Amino acid sequence: MNDFRAELLAAFAAEHREHLAAIRAALSAEDEDGAVTLEPAALREVFRRVHSLKGAARAVDLPALEAVAHRLETLLAREGDAAGGGAARLAPSLLALLHQGLDAIEAQAAAMAGGTPPPPVEAVLAALDAGPGGTSALPLPPSQDQSAGPPPAPGEAKPAPESLLPAEGYLRVEASRVERLSATMLSLKSLIQRQDSTGAGLREVEGELRALRRGWEGLRTALPVDPALAPRLRGFEAALGEVLRHVSALSRHGRAIEDAMDRAARALREEVEAIALVPAGTVLGSLAAAARGMAREAGREVTVRTEGMEVQAERRVLQALKDPVLHLLRNALGHGAPRDGRRAEIGLRVAATGGGLTITVWDNGPGPDLAAIEATATRRALLPARAPDTAPPPADTLLGLVFEPGFSTASEVDSLSGRGMGLSVVAEAAMALHGGAAMRPRPEGGTEVVIALPPSTGRQTLLLLEAGGQVLGLPGSGGLVAVGPLLRLTPAMLTTAEGRVVARLSLGEAEALVPVVALAAVLGWPEGPPTEGPVQAILLTRGGTRLALTVSALRDARSLVVTEVDAPGVDSALVSGAALLEGEAVALVLRPEGLLHRGLREANRPGARVAGPAPGRRQRHVLVVDDSITTRTLERSILEAGGYRVTLAVDGVDALNSLREPGAVIDLILADVEMPRMDGFGLLEAVRADPALAGLPVILMTSRDSPGDVQRGMELGATAYLTKQGFDQQALLAAIGQLI
Repeated sequence: MNDFRAELLAAFAAEHREHLAAIRAALSAEDEDGAVTLEPAALREVFRRVHSLKGAARAVDLPALEAVAHRLETLLAREGDAAGGGAARLAPSLLALLHQGLDAIEAQAAAMAGGTPPPPVEAVLAALDAGPGGTSALPLPPSQDQSAGPPPAPGEAKPAPESLLPAEGYLRVEASRVERLSATMLSLKSLIQRQDSTGAGLREVEGELRALRRGWEGLRTALPVDPALAPRLRGFEAALGEVLRHVSALSRHGRAIEDAMDRAARALREEVEAIALVPAGTVLGSLAAAARGMAREAGREVTVRTEGMEVQAERRVLQALKDPVLHLLRNALGHGAPRDGRRAEIGLRVAATGGGLTITVWDNGPGPDLAAIEATATRRALLPARAPDTAPPPADTLLGLVFEPGFSTASEVDSLSGRGMGLSVVAEAAMALHGGAAMRPRPEGGTEVVIALPPSTGRQTLLLLEAGGQVLGLPGSGGLVAVGPLLRLTPAMLTTAEGRVVARLSLGEAEALVPVVALAAVLGWPEGPPTEGPVQAILLTRGGTRLALTVSALRDARSLVVTEVDAPGVDSALVSGAALLEGEAVALVLRPEGLLHRGLREANRPGARVAGPAPGRRQRHVLVVDDSITTRTLERSILEAGGYRVTLAVDGVDALNSLREPGAVIDLILADVEMPRMDGFGLLEAVRADPALAGLPVILMTSRDSPGDVQRGMELGATAYLTKQGFDQQALLAAIGQLI
């Protein structure tokens, strides 16, 4: 194929999609009888686009496609003449014929793009020749449109219309290359995250050097100095100061480079993601034609609607969903026929929001048959047999079972449904893309199946939390299960109902009893002992179904690169991937849908336990003193998850005010050293000098770990001295537990 023809075909591929999308949109506004009324301007626009398709097909030498377009053009011209300049009402039989012709054009173009032999069009041409009534014959297209000028000389290339030539500034790139570029970008971002931890280490070294210099200055003033050593000491101080200045300069330079690299990587990521995006219609647009073809083969009349085909999404994601969506359309054709005589409709909707990508396939049929689903589930031992006088399982539970392999409520197998494999394929594809699928009744009547995916299958915003001694990530958006809000469950909020632990929560204007279970138990990990005081939890919600998962700690939310994970013992129903953290640490990324399903089952298990508040002695009270809001928040989360009541102070002065408030009962002080107004050493001195406070345990936790600082803290009366460099939350809780 020469370059010129390749350019023509590339231009035609883009042009024909635009024309087909516009024509289908104009023919989609059907009334209750399945007819479409087109105003004169709309009819002229449809005719113009069909005429343009015919001319473009001639330019790229696609005679079969040209012949189909000519017959569609003639049909539309007849409708316009019959309307006499007014609105034209296209009957359902004519619409079906027009869609059949458009489907044939789409099939011809797809074969051209794929380099495969085009399908025969004789049957379509015969149907179009017969017309809606099956009697009229339409003339064959002329070999040359007289308005296009004389035919080219033998051997001369046909001139391309200006509208078909590719615009300057565009470059054709293989989709696989774009996908590899996107994967490389994700790897680069992961490396940059590792570099960030190196910069953090350099800043810690800077802090240690500053502490060393302060310790040296204190030691020099406290000890007598031999005059003979004075020059050497001044040289040492100068050298120490020079090293500190050099390290500080490196730290500032490294921080500037980190910021610049982060901005550049963010911009590059946005550009790469933009390149990798294509309109959904380029991949999924042909499925509407496939659905109409399946309906014709089954002898059924159906209207197929599409929405959101212009939405941008990753090509590889759309390709991965193409077969699952076709399964859903086939399922909708098989189960979605109305029983009240209305014309059958099925739809394909693509939508993009801040929460990710959703693809919905719907029908206007009778809706999910919950009784049939329960009967099938009971027969297949997915549900226990239910006594006649007991309530049926919740609708969400029943609708979740339809995605099990082999599950079908059809009484017999036909060409459209009955084997029970389509929905399981959908669920597996959604899980592979870190998303989920759900069936639910459609508000307007009928059934819809929704596939929900995160904003990016490579990068996600994760809520980092701890359970069972492990750091885990929970996607904050993009799925069918809403994650959040974060909860602090006090002993007064917990009770039992029907033999299971529940929390009494105020949700909006209503109060609800929500099942509570430990995340570690859901994951099958050993649970920690019950703690005193409030426990942290995360609320999962899907429709009217809710579950509170208790955790050891809630860290923060970050945007991280998520990669596939294939390790022994990993439950793919609960784990979707892994994210790299600082220091080569890895956080498993959990599936909210799997957690909700498994968690509800665990909550109903006899003897299920919550790793949280336990009744007994008075809740102990810890005063946390630190000028860093991040450190204060982290320490409060750790302590509250450990069952302690926490009060915060920003420096030593603020802490003394809290300690001396009337009625204040503080059991322990956890304080930083370096703070404004009054540092940790000053606070410690003030506490030990006050008879009412002198007996309080005081733990100093700071980045200053030089022997001089440790010695000073212990001499001033610190009960314990912990360093942030080797911080371990279990060690902190153990130290506090021994003291109070």
